[in-house]
Amino acid sequence: MPEHIKSIEEKIEELNRKRERIQLGGGQERIDKQHAGGSLTARERIAVLLDQDSFLESGLFAEHRCTNFGMQGKPMPADGVVTGAGSVDGRLVHLACQDFTVGGGSAGEVHCRKIVQMMQASLKTGSPFIVVNDSGGARIQEGIESLSGYGQVFYNNVMLSGVVPQISLICGPCAGGAAYSPALTDFIIQTRSACMFITGPSVIKAVTGEEVTAEEIGGPAAQMNISGVVHFVAEDDRDAMAICRRLLSFLPSNNLEDPPQWDAEEIILPDKYLNTIIPVDSRQSYDVRDVVARLVDRADFMEVQEHFARNIVIGFARIQGRSVGIVANQPAVMAGVLDIDASDKAARFIRFCNAFNIPLVTLVDVPGFLPGVEQEYGGIIRHGAKMLFAYSAATVPKITVVMRKAYGGAYLAMCSKDLDADRVISWPTAEIAVMGAEGAVDVIFRNEIRKADDPKAKRQELIAEYKESFSTPYAAASAMKVDDVIEPAETRRYLAMSLDILHSKREFRPQKKHGLIPL
Repeated sequence: MPEHIKSIEEKIEELNRKRERIQLGGGQERIDKQHAGGSLTARERIAVLLDQDSFLESGLFAEHRCTNFGMQGKPMPADGVVTGAGSVDGRLVHLACQDFTVGGGSAGEVHCRKIVQMMQASLKTGSPFIVVNDSGGARIQEGIESLSGYGQVFYNNVMLSGVVPQISLICGPCAGGAAYSPALTDFIIQTRSACMFITGPSVIKAVTGEEVTAEEIGGPAAQMNISGVVHFVAEDDRDAMAICRRLLSFLPSNNLEDPPQWDAEEIILPDKYLNTIIPVDSRQSYDVRDVVARLVDRADFMEVQEHFARNIVIGFARIQGRSVGIVANQPAVMAGVLDIDASDKAARFIRFCNAFNIPLVTLVDVPGFLPGVEQEYGGIIRHGAKMLFAYSAATVPKITVVMRKAYGGAYLAMCSKDLDADRVISWPTAEIAVMGAEGAVDVIFRNEIRKADDPKAKRQELIAEYKESFSTPYAAASAMKVDDVIEPAETRRYLAMSLDILHSKREFRPQKKHGLIPL
């Protein structure tokens, strides 16, 4: 054999050296810097997220083709993004994890092409797509090719939408156009040290003169509590991966499958605590999450957007092993009224559950839509209509529990029988009416109260009569707007039986391209 021809052993050694060099990313110095900042590297994140030894990498040897601005011959291991497939709790997922140690994780043509390939593989195999964002943004040296790459990612985000779950983890910077891809996915998990924004502090100061820090404009407090962009806040990278794994446990792999089903309890015993959980005084608040904990398996409730629009509670749970989406008014915040943010928050969650075959359980205690000039100018009509649209369009099993107040249009918006709820049950504490008794009496009996010898006593008498006649579940039940009035203690059992019955539900709707959701 000629000396210049390498043996197979030499070629394998060369291969292993190349692989090790690429897998080291930007080098040990940058890895150490990543660790010093409290962050894991891209490959470490993948190792924490996926089942052990399940990762099959794709595109390890990918390299950029840019020759501008000193980029020619500049090594960019894996082009700054690690892509491949693996498993979470034994179920297939595809993922892309940006590597900040390589060019700050900047996204160029090849970088984006790698991400798109994983998205398309996710679509072909019907598996969730996960992307870990940790990038300084577009690779400026590549110009229009970088922008084009982002555009292709956005397009494929939309192609995957409603077909496979998409989860974004923000574990570092995510700025400019890059922030739009997470916004197109189903859920965003942001670590406390990460930031995401369209325009950073320096640009804002230059354009508007406002001085703000990256944390103030793009930290998790801003993007969860104020904007509602983020769905979960993680303490660090490991916590973010744990949240992602837990979230996936409630979801099917794609829109053609049912969510995973866990083992069910053999017997469901009445929970007498629920009989006393609603205060006697209808003006007194309580935390609806206490109710949710009593209705779901092992009190395991994964709340979504916990600190945004807190007057409504949404999240995932299981009832007798079946995944369900919970939508509940929160009397402990703003008396549980519906406003612009609450309507948007609930409507989007309802549409996600419907897309992925997750039954909806709605807990109602709503005094109405929030009145006020600010709400009207902000478009409460079109925002509130989103809930009406989302529930009406949903074809998954829909079960509604009226616990206390259910007034006016807000009662309808919380999945009433008239929005095609499959089961509507009521507790005996329910008050189902056009409006509260006090307001109704002031309108209907205004003259009678004014002419009475004792107007105050007369008003109280009429309020009591109105409540007896209309603000009870029995009037609604007699009109078949409520299927049954049950003891609160029996609610979990009723929900479990209803979900079992409705599991094979099939819907036939008018043929059309799609409806037009209010904006």
